[in-house]
Amino acid sequence: MYSSNDLRSTMAPATTKRAPSSFAPADYGKHYETEPDEATATGKTWYTRGQNFLVAVTEAKPGWTFERKGQVDEYVIMLGDEKTEVVLTTPTESKVAKGESLIIMPPGDSRIEVKTPGTVVHLFTTQSADLAAKCSNASSYEQPDPNVPPFEPWPAPPAGYKIRVYDINVPKQEGRFGRLFRCTTFMVNWFEPRLAPREKTAMSPHHHDDFQQCSLILAGKYTHHLRWPWTTDMTTWREDEHELCGAPSVTIIPAGVIHTSAALENYNVLVDIFSPPRVDFSSKPGWVLNADEYPMPGSDGK
Repeated sequence: MYSSNDLRSTMAPATTKRAPSSFAPADYGKHYETEPDEATATGKTWYTRGQNFLVAVTEAKPGWTFERKGQVDEYVIMLGDEKTEVVLTTPTESKVAKGESLIIMPPGDSRIEVKTPGTVVHLFTTQSADLAAKCSNASSYEQPDPNVPPFEPWPAPPAGYKIRVYDINVPKQEGRFGRLFRCTTFMVNWFEPRLAPREKTAMSPHHHDDFQQCSLILAGKYTHHLRWPWTTDMTTWREDEHELCGAPSVTIIPAGVIHTSAALENYNVLVDIFSPPRVDFSSKPGWVLNADEYPMPGSDGK
């Protein structure tokens, strides 16, 4: 699936129990073209979901707050704007986080308050049913995608649940793919900015038989190229899609669908999101930047 100079070509080949016999459509959330799903005096929020997860993108002003009571599992916050500052609180701790950071929030009660404006992204599993119901594409999941297994969380962090704040501005390292973080519920690959359009001769079409990929655009423009494989049932065949998406936007790429994305401008920022975390990426030494805090399944006897 990958060229020899793509770091993903060094991963062990994927193994699946069966090939998909049918495929779901893609979902596109182009927030710059649609009204928000939720609006207050201090923020506008768009919700988009996949099978196991949802993405909430908020254009927040100072004073915007978001609270969770009795949150069932860990969730992720992303601050993409350099000047954004937020205060994060739980019953046992409080932290200040600034832009260009990824934050993992614990289960239970928590709160975020925005001090300076910017884009705030939340990632939740669909175990948070109240938030899943707000998603603009909720009807796409009235019937679960049979190609995606039911969600199962990864092992709890040995040091316990707490607010974890990571600066995404980490030094480049040869042989490492992107900037990967994981927790019990998500894996996030926050790519470094691409400072030129992608060369047409250097694409990376590939597919994932049993999990979805969410691609979040924080800056620039991309064309998402998607191709649905043919099955024996011709009535299910779909045309290729070459979807132009700007920022901010969320694309849900179905399991089994061949895909690749082409950056189009001179400053582009893309984030790939998976729930639960990926075993193949996690199995590559040094790829996951916070791997020491979150064990893989089976590594601690669970």
